[in-house]
Amino acid sequence: MAVTPQSNTTLEEIAEVLLKAQTIAICGHVSPDGDCLGAGLALAHALRGLGKKVAALTARPDPIEQGLRFLPGADMLMAAADYDGVPDVFVAVDVPTPERLGDGDAVRRRARTTVTVDHHAAPDAMADYSYTDPDAAATAMLVWRLAHFLGANCEGAVATCCYTGLMTDTGRFQYQNTDEGVFSAAAQMVAAGARPGDISCEVYQNRTLASLLLEAMVIDRMVFLDEGRCVISWLEMTDFERLGAQKSDAEPLVNVLRSMGGVRVACMLRQQDGAVRGSLRAKDDTDVAAIARGFGGGGHRAAAGFTFQGTVAQAVEELSGILSRLG
Repeated sequence: MAVTPQSNTTLEEIAEVLLKAQTIAICGHVSPDGDCLGAGLALAHALRGLGKKVAALTARPDPIEQGLRFLPGADMLMAAADYDGVPDVFVAVDVPTPERLGDGDAVRRRARTTVTVDHHAAPDAMADYSYTDPDAAATAMLVWRLAHFLGANCEGAVATCCYTGLMTDTGRFQYQNTDEGVFSAAAQMVAAGARPGDISCEVYQNRTLASLLLEAMVIDRMVFLDEGRCVISWLEMTDFERLGAQKSDAEPLVNVLRSMGGVRVACMLRQQDGAVRGSLRAKDDTDVAAIARGFGGGGHRAAAGFTFQGTVAQAVEELSGILSRLG
């Protein structure tokens, strides 16, 4: 464990803060992935089991990814823009900066007390109680520990949500962040009722036809750089409109690029809202978070994201130049 300098508390102390609260709002980052949703919903279930009034929020009113809609409590998620309460405690889960909270930041600012539980390093704390551990493979691992400090019932829904977060943020236990601690935590979650086969089927074998058609476009547009060690591809708004696809349909596609033999860094670009959303993945020790930070984004060493202010063509040109110089 290597908590970051902005961490000013422990998970035990955060548990004490939550136990004293009656109303709690929980929110993750925009475009939530499996770890974000899994960790947030797990904490919501743990706290509700202790009699707390909990609002589980989404940063934007967008549909969540098809393969994550099975998560217990996903049907009870509320868009942060629709929540007008003043919670005793606001918990930011798996999100390091106010900008990434989307509409949830307004809830954070009016809450009486604020908490962050995360594994993304950031230069500044945005909460009264901040705990960030970049060495944790997933925020779900931290929430799993937090739920035990709370004395909550961790069986069933809590275990399922935490296992989903851990499985997805380790790439089905394949990424560089998979270690002994990951398997130990996963075993605890399975013992508490998480069903690996069922969860894997829901997440990875539940794609829409639109998602598969987008994948065909992405493969057709692939550009290889640095003698095939890097690959970049993209999607435009017209692609989504033509197929009736949602942005969640594109979430798996960066990992399609990453899966290519010989590729060590993959970049997926997706046009949205007048800008371009970029996702980066690495299979070696390349720090793609450093690339993302150059565009105001961030993430982990092996997985990061950013927003490029410009056109798709400009983004492809600039990112291609960066990837070609990785050496």
